[in-house]
Amino acid sequence: MTLILTNDDGIDAPGIEALRSTVAADHIVVAPREHLSGCSHQVSTWRTPIHLERRADDVYAVDGTPADCARIGIVHLPSETTCVISGINLGGNMGADIYISGTVAAAREAAFLGVKGIAVSQYVRRGPDLDWERAARWTAIVLEDLLARPHEPGTYWNVNLPHLEKGDLDPEIVVCDACTSPHPVRYRVEG
Repeated sequence: MTLILTNDDGIDAPGIEALRSTVAADHIVVAPREHLSGCSHQVSTWRTPIHLERRADDVYAVDGTPADCARIGIVHLPSETTCVISGINLGGNMGADIYISGTVAAAREAAFLGVKGIAVSQYVRRGPDLDWERAARWTAIVLEDLLARPHEPGTYWNVNLPHLEKGDLDPEIVVCDACTSPHPVRYRVEG
């Protein structure tokens, strides 16, 4: 089983390192060279050449979007990809946010290409520092469950981890239906 790990926070983000620490299976990191949060499902592979920088045998920095990274990992790298895992994103991706999230777009691109896709995001709130080790531990528990489930073609999972204070009990895992509400539109007329 080969997994493709990607994100939208960039290849040097702490979340992808936390994700790597959770994955025991063979994996390849194919992540954007730069931070690209909010890029949605934008792709570059159809209009311009994309440069891949091989940083290690299993690590590629890509001059492209998270969706590009999923495409490249599944179609162009020598592996039998069984799943694309995108994250751990710094910030939640809930409700209508999934439509603008690059993190979720990578998992959705995997689903379009017939591969299991999982997006993992860490909700962040003001106050306590983020505990990446705890996020990695929760992610490992959730991934163990999701990777064991049968793949339903055309679907992907979107996981959001809560931001808790030290000493708080681990949360219960809850499965929710997808949100179909649009983002609120706020504007004002000037002049």
